[in-house]
Order: sequence, then C-alpha cells, then structure tokens
Amino acid sequence: MRTLSKEELKKLYDEDFPLWAEINLQLLKEKAYHLVDWENLLEEIEDMANRHLDACISQLARILEHLYKWDNLRKLAGGEYASRSWIWGVENARKEILKLFDRYPSLRNKLPLELTTAWKWARRDLEYWLKKNGYDPNKFHIPEECPYTYEKAMSRDLKE
Repeated sequence: MRTLSKEELKKLYDEDFPLWAEINLQLLKEKAYHLVDWENLLEEIEDMANRHLDACISQLARILEHLYKWDNLRKLAGGEYASRSWIWGVENARKEILKLFDRYPSLRNKLPLELTTAWKWARRDLEYWLKKNGYDPNKFHIPEECPYTYEKAMSRDLKE
C-alpha cells in the first residue's frame, strides 16, 4: 500500500470511507501515529459512542409519542386498532431500550438526561402524524415541555 500524505488521507475520508478506515487502522497497527487522520478518526469514535445513545433516544421518543397519542389523540385515531398499536409500540420500544441497556450499561444513566431531546423528536412525529391525518397541528397545542417524566415513560401501563 502506497503511503498517502495527511492531506490525501483527509480527502479520502469523503471519497472512499472504507479505504480511509483501512489505511488508518494499518497506520495505528504500525504505530505510525504521525500519519493518522486524527481529526476525522476522533469524530468517528465520537459518532460510534453516540450511535447507541441515539438509538435509545429514538425509542424513548417513540414511547413519548405513543403515550401522548393515547392520552390526547385517541378519538382522532379511528378506533381500537390504533390504540392497540400504540400499546404495542410502547412495549416494544421499552424492550429495545432494555436490550441496549443490557449490552451497553452506561446508557442506563445517560438516557434519562435525554428526555428533552426525545420529546423534541416525539413532537415532530406527533405534528407529522396530525398533518398526515388531515389535522392542523397548531390547533392541538402540543406542549413544548415534555409532559411525562422518564420514570412514567418507562413504566406506565397503558392497558385500559
């Protein structure tokens, strides 16, 4: 493998990521630290660390969205099927979060701190759902602040 300059390696990051990763791995194995594209490598490591937290936040957002629909939008949903799908969605999202906690225990302490982010994502999904179903989201006054605690989101039973 021909040796690349740091500038060529940085350019390769955007042009051929797998090759960029392969070259950086080889440089690390050879302890050629002065040639490694540290800037992009550190960014990738940070992204890897956040990927599983983002998955947890996404599942928490799903829970919050379905809780809010259950509490406030059931009459719009058109029946029992929608309500059952929300119950299933909440239960499934909780199960997925617990799987991630089993695999990555540090996420158990991080996810409760992300309730605001999860609610922000849930609000977007709620607004989209309302529009898709022919309603004006502005008429429903979805709160800016999350109306649920993390504990409620993770434990509330939606069985009627």
